[in-house]
Amino acid sequence: MYGAPLKKHAKKVMVLGSGELGKEVVIEAQRLGAETIAVDHYADAPAMQVAHHAYTVDMLHKEDLRHLIEEVKPDCIVPEVEAIATDTLVELEKEGYHVVPTANATKLTMDREGIRRLASEELGILTAKYGFANNLEELKEAVKDIGTPCVIKPVMSSSGKGQSVCRSMDETEASWNEAIEGGRGRNTRVIVEEMIHFDSEITLLTVRSVSGTSYCSPIGHIQQDGDYIESWQPAYLSEAQLKEAQAMAKKVTDALGGYGLFGVELFITRDKVYFSEVSPRPHDTGMVTLVTQDLSEFALHVRAILGFPVPSISTLTAGTTYALKADHQSEDYQVEGLEEALSVPHTQVRLFGKPMTKPGRRMGVVLSTGETVDQARDRSNQAARKVNITK
Repeated sequence: MYGAPLKKHAKKVMVLGSGELGKEVVIEAQRLGAETIAVDHYADAPAMQVAHHAYTVDMLHKEDLRHLIEEVKPDCIVPEVEAIATDTLVELEKEGYHVVPTANATKLTMDREGIRRLASEELGILTAKYGFANNLEELKEAVKDIGTPCVIKPVMSSSGKGQSVCRSMDETEASWNEAIEGGRGRNTRVIVEEMIHFDSEITLLTVRSVSGTSYCSPIGHIQQDGDYIESWQPAYLSEAQLKEAQAMAKKVTDALGGYGLFGVELFITRDKVYFSEVSPRPHDTGMVTLVTQDLSEFALHVRAILGFPVPSISTLTAGTTYALKADHQSEDYQVEGLEEALSVPHTQVRLFGKPMTKPGRRMGVVLSTGETVDQARDRSNQAARKVNITK
């Protein structure tokens, strides 16, 4: 039970990370009557444009983050990005603050080493072979052990930053440099992963709530340079594959604990399911649920974290997303072609309202539905080609 926003008994929900995913979380929280606070390291971020309150803070700065939280006193802290001082969240949780789903889950999943060791070494879940390195010489040894081609990533980064495929020993130094440049904070540790030749790569959105654990239909996606380009729902899995994927997702999310939506990433081969990563929050590939489900991933997340039931999840139609990315940097960009894109049947365009473009930055998304996934993909691809982000 709580009161109206901006009043004495308001339920204050603070979202740490104000991009396109945080924006949708803010909107869903407001639909359930919460007072929303959007936080990010830059001004005028998408979620800030719709929240009741907005703050610009370096969330990796422990003292600044703590000071803001102690000043605002939110009832619920919702991390939506990786670049957060997670040790501070752990401390604040011990002091009585509610971090979603838990502070430890947030800390663990923002560290590829922590979550990989949990899944493989503690839970016994199938993963690609992996190793870690703190310098170039250790990396060369790890690459020899894993074999080439292999994938090299910083242990802490976001949206595929610093990720590369190392195809021979001659490429290890370039991969090391890319990983260090793309990593978050001062961490110089990298993970080396076996290259899995998978048939498909899926996200299994998994919800932990007072109603128990439930799952959305699998979401297929295509990645480029570690960041998603296109996603669709439902993605086909055999009955056996789906059962294994759900069991794997439940084991991981039960170990992390708390209530909320988790994006569990999996590799699917002909006879195996491999765990890849997990995010304790809505997933970028899950934006497709805005048009495919009765409750989007954002609505499910907010319901769960506020302690409300999630009795069932229904997929209503096949649907797809296609990311709209910038190829230049500009603080005065324009978007062309919306009229043509919106003329494509059963298609929406969501522009995020980010204040500036950067090469490769996701600025919007096309969402399409259809009688089949293939029809929806044709529509979203057609519409995306009509949109142009200009200087």
